[in-house]
Amino acid sequence: MYKSENTVSLILPLGTGMIVSFASSYYLLGVMAEPVAAATGTTTHQLFAALSGAFFIAACSSMVSGKWIDRRGGREVLVAAALMLALALTLLALAQTAVMALAGVLALGFGMGVGFYAPANALLVSVYGAQARKPITAVSLMGACGGAIGWPLTLALVEWLGWRGACGVWALAHVLVCIPLYQFCLPRGIVAVAPNEGASPVRWDRRMVQMALLFAGAWWVATACAAQLPRLMQALGLSPAGAAMAGSAMALSALGMRVLALLAPPKASPLHTVRLATLLHPVGVLVAMSGGKAASVAVAIGQGAGNGLLSVASGVLPLHVFGKENYGQRQVAVLLPARFVQAIAPLSFGLALDRSAGFALGLTSAVCVVMFALTLGLEAKGRIASRIVARDRA
Repeated sequence: MYKSENTVSLILPLGTGMIVSFASSYYLLGVMAEPVAAATGTTTHQLFAALSGAFFIAACSSMVSGKWIDRRGGREVLVAAALMLALALTLLALAQTAVMALAGVLALGFGMGVGFYAPANALLVSVYGAQARKPITAVSLMGACGGAIGWPLTLALVEWLGWRGACGVWALAHVLVCIPLYQFCLPRGIVAVAPNEGASPVRWDRRMVQMALLFAGAWWVATACAAQLPRLMQALGLSPAGAAMAGSAMALSALGMRVLALLAPPKASPLHTVRLATLLHPVGVLVAMSGGKAASVAVAIGQGAGNGLLSVASGVLPLHVFGKENYGQRQVAVLLPARFVQAIAPLSFGLALDRSAGFALGLTSAVCVVMFALTLGLEAKGRIASRIVARDRA
């Protein structure tokens, strides 16, 4: 068991790995799509379609990662994910044809499905148990910098080395930075529940279904707004420069809420945090609709703030409700529908936005209200039992 003073020695390598992983996969095409398309004879639309395909591959590959995490520990899975992303980036860097370029983008899905937060959170839970909330929040805070750091850094690399060189640098970052950090800084052989401890298998019950639907809605709204934010802001009357500023406001509000979550007292209920998070987007929409063009940025701020809290909750809420037993499998299971929904979010929200900005925002707000309703009845087993005992004694 790690001592509390060693927490930073775990957070820094995990957070660094999340920054590199998100920057070199999830946010890569935002900067690199046009030069890749021009050099390989494909189109940006085809590349982003391949990215959607990568999200589907990530969803499918995540189905096998949960048991792997619980049996072998998060460290081994993180190393494997880094290798997968490095290989995909190398394939993309070497692409000479449209087929190779699309294959490289699709291959990113294997690393995204196995890696990202799931093994990192599982490792923290295996080390800290029920006290893992703060470390999970800290790693999520660092991971949120993947876009803020990744976009400008990738752009600088493309301008300096070309897009192939940029892919090569990110591949080397996984091999020379992430893998050594995982190998030498993370504990070996620590798993959430050892295979011979007879832990009960993960079973889908009402609370599991509620949680899965909750995060599916959250990821749909987050991915839709992230992909279509410039277009949405311009539909609300902002200029392209104003839309860019709204994007910065969304990112800053997400980071700010992660900081507040990190500073929250240990006894603060994750359920209360999630309920607040589900309402922040609709509140931003109401402010924007009532305040006109000048208040449009409230949509971005509300969405960023809510998504910042919900990103932390995806790691903390399963631990709070179900405990550490089979944490890796359970977290992967409840997020699986969200991974599939994520792939269709940009297209489906775009179709709604084609009708009108008001219709699109009404749809996202309705999803958030449903998410709030899905938080009802998600009390942890221990709290339910203690309430029953207290009631019987009374």
